[in-house]
Amino acid sequence: MSIAKNSPEQGDENFDYDLLPGLIGYNLRKAQAAAFQNFTESLKGCDITPGQFGVLVLIEANSGLNQTRLGKAVGIDRSTVVAVIDRLEGRGLVDRLPAPSDRRSYALHLSDQGRALLHQARDLVVAHEARVAKNLNAAEQTQLIELLSRIGGPS
Repeated sequence: MSIAKNSPEQGDENFDYDLLPGLIGYNLRKAQAAAFQNFTESLKGCDITPGQFGVLVLIEANSGLNQTRLGKAVGIDRSTVVAVIDRLEGRGLVDRLPAPSDRRSYALHLSDQGRALLHQARDLVVAHEARVAKNLNAAEQTQLIELLSRIGGPS
């Protein structure tokens, strides 16, 4: 279902959005912007971005993983991973230790402070997700996640 060209839901009812409301990318971007804004507001006390939250979740779930595997899981290049880990390590949230099996790489672990922040953030993210999906029932939420994973997943 697409939104009509001059729908008040789009903003200015006298503004012509032409083909934009029917484009997947346009609607994804609008949804992402709304979700990001809500996330930032919801977690302002944690001082954490959605990307940093995802990295902390993955490190906790895969303690000891290296930066290369983390980058592949998140879909970011090595230099970006290094910068993210540098920031998190600088805040005392992540420990970068020499990997036992490969001295050229680092094993990533959450620090005690990182685990505490992640625990606090998880509860806030659950509430944030409920607000973002407030207009969707459980089946629609599941369907949306499945459809989005098909867009971003392997072809």
